[in-house]
Amino acid sequence: MTTKTIIRIGWGLSTLFGLFMLGASVTPKLSGMAIADQTMVDLGWTGSPILLIGCLELICTLLYLFPPTGLLGASLMMAILGGAITTQMRAGAPLALHTLFGIYLGVIMWAGLILRDPRLRAVFPWTR
Repeated sequence: MTTKTIIRIGWGLSTLFGLFMLGASVTPKLSGMAIADQTMVDLGWTGSPILLIGCLELICTLLYLFPPTGLLGASLMMAILGGAITTQMRAGAPLALHTLFGIYLGVIMWAGLILRDPRLRAVFPWTR
C-alpha cells in the first residue's frame, strides 16, 4: 500500500470520527436538545454540566482534526471517552453496545491519527 493511500485512509477514519463526535455528541449538547439532558439523567448524572461537556468535546475534536495538535486532541479525547466508559459501567449499561463504545471510538480515532501522521507511523512499526 502506498503512503498516499495510507494517509487517505487515516484522514477518512479521522473524518468519520470527527463527524460522529460533532453530529451525535457535540451538537445535541451545545444546542440544548432535551435528549442530551435526558441521557445524562438516565445515566445517573442529574444536573450535569452538559454545556461544559459539549464545549470540551468540541475543543478536543477540533484539536484532533488540526494536524499540528492532533496528538494533543487525541490524548485529551481519550480522557473524555474514559469518562464515558466509566459512566456506562457505573450505570450498568450493556457491555458490548454501550460500555465498550468509547473503546471502539478510541480505536477509530487513534487508527486515523496514526495512519495520517508520518511521525506516529514511524513510532509504530506495523504501519510501515
